[in-house]
Amino acid sequence: MQLDLYQIDAFTETIFSGNPACVVPLTHWLPDDLLLQITQENAVAETAFFIPGEDKIALRWFTPEIEMDLCGHATLATVHVLKSILDYPKDEMIFSTLSGDLRVRAKDGLYTMNFPSRKPVPANLPAVIEKSLSKQPKAVFKARDYVLVYENEEDIRNIIIDRQVLDQINLDPGGVIVTAPGHQSDFVSRFFTPQASILEDPVTGSAHCSLIPYWAEQLGKTDMIAFQLSERGGQLTCQNKGDRVLISGNARTYATGVLNID
Repeated sequence: MQLDLYQIDAFTETIFSGNPACVVPLTHWLPDDLLLQITQENAVAETAFFIPGEDKIALRWFTPEIEMDLCGHATLATVHVLKSILDYPKDEMIFSTLSGDLRVRAKDGLYTMNFPSRKPVPANLPAVIEKSLSKQPKAVFKARDYVLVYENEEDIRNIIIDRQVLDQINLDPGGVIVTAPGHQSDFVSRFFTPQASILEDPVTGSAHCSLIPYWAEQLGKTDMIAFQLSERGGQLTCQNKGDRVLISGNARTYATGVLNID
């Protein structure tokens, strides 16, 4: 069996930055264990598998460890493949996912995802996470992910995570977001996933389902620019829409190929 494979750098206009995702079109669902094996072999944070339909596109996301309920950068990568490589005729796509129907609009190379808002609420920080941090946050919130709020961008750039300690907790399927106001953006963040093969995710679209409503309230704004301060880095254009959030970004094709599966 042969399958097409596309590797896309999402939330960036240049290769070797943003967040790499693999995208694999299918005609029918393969066994879950095979999808997981393919993802592990791809060795990136997420692989998206999709099956086109007349009205909706079935979409699933896998990390090398688990199937995810929501992934922003692999969704953006999928739309990029559909529009820039496969000549998908519609500018607005509806994806059927574990998080319900998700709409994405493509316009002039910019992809805008309409995702559910996951506003975080005040929470207590688990002792394991607290011990793993080189600096403690000024406030702690939680939705799917823990959201740790800091004073400034330097705190986010300089924070060190003790992986041996953090890996003692399982947040499946969530992670730990650290965030603060930005200098050249409205807010910045980084994202860490304990027990994952890749500790720090370069650019995390789904984390902004919580970051957007939080910072919209803090800043009194609905339209914002966000930077994720990983080594690769990425930019997201954000809009708060009440129970939904709009997350926009660009993407670049890095590689195309064929999977040969016995």
